[in-house]
Amino acid sequence: MTHEINRRTILRAAAAGAAVHCGFGYAQASAWPTKPVTLIVPFAAGGGTDAFARPLSAQFSRQTGKTLVIENRGGAGGTVGASIAAKAVPDGYNLFMGAVHHTIAPSMYPKLDYNIESDFIPLLLAANVPQVLVVNPKNIPAKDFKAFLATMKSAPGKYNYGSAGAGTSHHLAGELFKQQTGTFITHIPYTGAGPSLRDLVGGQVDMMFDGLGSSAAHIKGGRVKALMVAGKTRNAAFPDVPCAAELGLPDYNVTTWYGLWAPKGTPADLLPRITDEMRKALSADELKAIWATNGADFPAAMSSQQFGSFVSGEVKRWTAVVKSSGAKLD
Repeated sequence: MTHEINRRTILRAAAAGAAVHCGFGYAQASAWPTKPVTLIVPFAAGGGTDAFARPLSAQFSRQTGKTLVIENRGGAGGTVGASIAAKAVPDGYNLFMGAVHHTIAPSMYPKLDYNIESDFIPLLLAANVPQVLVVNPKNIPAKDFKAFLATMKSAPGKYNYGSAGAGTSHHLAGELFKQQTGTFITHIPYTGAGPSLRDLVGGQVDMMFDGLGSSAAHIKGGRVKALMVAGKTRNAAFPDVPCAAELGLPDYNVTTWYGLWAPKGTPADLLPRITDEMRKALSADELKAIWATNGADFPAAMSSQQFGSFVSGEVKRWTAVVKSSGAKLD
């Protein structure tokens, strides 16, 4: 009888302990964030990722009362920052804003020390932006795409294009363009779209195949000229810029998307709370207006699992593109 009483006492104590632990976990999750959150952006300031990360940071800070600190860690086509993010403390206060570039990197950088599919927890897709061909109007005074293409074909190797780095969507967009148009344009890799775009405006490089988000303000200000947006339809924010399909390039479809991840090992009870706060920020009218101004589509909501499947599909897609285009690290 005494043995049975002791057994019941132990079971009750264990159940009570579990309840306390679960309650503590729930309290932690519902209180997040209790301190500033770091968002690692794997490119230099001023690029496409920044164009979406910084408005998100401002909105998140307004709604939670806690700062979302942007930490720019550029280099090697976004892989330096991704490596840092993969090794960050997985406590819910270190997050990563990556992009399509990180699904291209595995086929371009065979010795990465992280895996975008297994070393991160996918949270959500934040923005989807078409690629745009922009030129410095002084370096390339072509009035339209037809004149531009004639210029490229008449002087192979004379002109160059900047990118956010080898293995980024900017690089692959350029290589695909060369492949589909039979042109040769020299690739100049940078540590991010921001530095490349600054040199494009300054005339140090001739053109870029950029995400529309980072080029939008420069196009509107007349500092660069947009000749084509990738894909089969014109962009609502820039209706006067023709799309690739109407210019005779029906298969030229490159978009730059941006997403959020947490390092592997981030507590499972925090993930829904983190995702909910980020979704709330992204649904704010202020951000919707900024996204529209930058020519971005607001992606349909995806679950963590759906976003993870999307990322895996992009890795496979870009592996095939790298192979077919022959793109290599410069």
